[in-house]
Amino acid sequence: MSRTTAPAGPAALVLTGARIHTVDPDLPEAQALAVRDGRIAWLGADADAARWTAPDTTVVDAGGRLVLPGFIDAHNHVRLGSDDACVQLAGVRTLDAIHRRIRDWHAAHPDAEWIEAEAFDYSAIPGGRMPRATDLDPATGDTPAFVLSYDVHTAWLNTAALRRLGIDRDHTGLPFGEAETDPETGEPTGFIKDFAVRGLSRDGHRALKELGVPWAGADRQYGRLAKSLDDAIRFGITTVVEPQNSLDDLALFTRARAEGRLRSRIVAALFHPRGTTDADLDDFAAAAHRFADDRLRVGPLKLYIDDVVEPRTAALLAPYAGCRHHRGETFYPAADFRELLVKLDARGFQCFVHATGDRGIRTVLDAVEAARATNGPRDARHQVVHVECLDPADTPRFAELGVVACMQPRHCAPEIAGPGQDWAENVGPERWHKAWPMRSLHSAGAVLAFSSDWNVAEMDPMIGIYTALTRRPLAGGAAWQPEETVSVETAVHAYTMGSAYANFLDQERGSLTVGKLADFVVLSQDILRAAPEDIPGTVAETVVVGGEIVHESGR
Repeated sequence: MSRTTAPAGPAALVLTGARIHTVDPDLPEAQALAVRDGRIAWLGADADAARWTAPDTTVVDAGGRLVLPGFIDAHNHVRLGSDDACVQLAGVRTLDAIHRRIRDWHAAHPDAEWIEAEAFDYSAIPGGRMPRATDLDPATGDTPAFVLSYDVHTAWLNTAALRRLGIDRDHTGLPFGEAETDPETGEPTGFIKDFAVRGLSRDGHRALKELGVPWAGADRQYGRLAKSLDDAIRFGITTVVEPQNSLDDLALFTRARAEGRLRSRIVAALFHPRGTTDADLDDFAAAAHRFADDRLRVGPLKLYIDDVVEPRTAALLAPYAGCRHHRGETFYPAADFRELLVKLDARGFQCFVHATGDRGIRTVLDAVEAARATNGPRDARHQVVHVECLDPADTPRFAELGVVACMQPRHCAPEIAGPGQDWAENVGPERWHKAWPMRSLHSAGAVLAFSSDWNVAEMDPMIGIYTALTRRPLAGGAAWQPEETVSVETAVHAYTMGSAYANFLDQERGSLTVGKLADFVVLSQDILRAAPEDIPGTVAETVVVGGEIVHESGR
């Protein structure tokens, strides 16, 4: 069986000898395909491929390997990325080890004006508390230190940085976050909350740059973006959804495009913090009109309703484990958020809303329901992003309201969120059944869009797929909440067609279908048939975007 839109004849590229998993139910598998003008012109059997081949046709022999549509990472902070100029704290689980990493870095960079670090784990701080400046001071001395958490939702400063940034008991409401204060003395502790909401906003980033924090400089930002884009294409991610940008940040993407670094296609969502005006929305709409091609598209809006579970800033329906009253807060009163979403929906904006706690998620669903009641149902494809702790009563509402569940499977790995980790301990065992309910949502008819949330977790889709299938640690071991695993076919669909649908790309991408853009990846092993534990380590041997080979492993 084959599909074509044109008579056979010379193609620019022909792929043969493949096991093509198309993610298209009308033609689930093929052996070969042909590309013309950047699009798939034909799919069929190897025996017919010669009809599409001419002397100048690029022919790729897949050698029997699995071919999938290019992965679409629906939530990937390529612009934020990972910074080689920072002290790397990923995987460091004790305060002593943090001190050693920082001292070693400072010894190698004795003239540094700032010590910057990234990816600290909350669990490294003893006693289950949040970090303080006095925890950093022994390793940093009088050099100001700026340390970001692994989720980039909080920052940690030493005493010298508090002085440099002008933070004291009278100045705790900052453009880039809220400085926590000691309840007895009223003095700032060095822990900064709401960094993802304020520090990554247009005003917050500008403030950090003006205050001289090197991390916020334009060249450092571009370096992080360029490195992350190289990683994305290496992993076979042919479309990246960058979920949180200001208008200032768009110049970074145009620079990357001009310099040939934008090999993956980009969808850039614009950040809508509190205080966004109607004039700002007009500017957002103008940007969406200006950036609207298949390489760089701007348009969706990113909002927050709550924060994260680990520092107990997500909004829960019941108090956190061990607390009588504390349930976390929403960034908007529920009525205000409903009013806001109704307004944005009426203007035709698609909204990506960060929501991790069950009360935060319910607040978003209630707002979407209000928008549909006020404006009438439309194909809005609003997204709840993360869906970490979902009350079962709200599971069917995703499909009922047309809301996409944009989820990051790696976040639910036991060594990250399971028993003994801050997420599981803060929520408490009685609510563990609510954790990342991927299978329940899929069974209820919700659209799943999978993603990495790089640099919060690894970018490689193979790691996300493995975790979705097993909910086991990456190194092996017991599964956590295995009743919420999904099949490999479901995971692949969520990383391709699900993410395409979630971003209004399903007519052009997400499956290998005649007429769609020729974005695909040849994998080193058949993950559809491999044992789940063998999936990590699978590499993208050949990556094609628009019919052009943009990456080959080993080159």
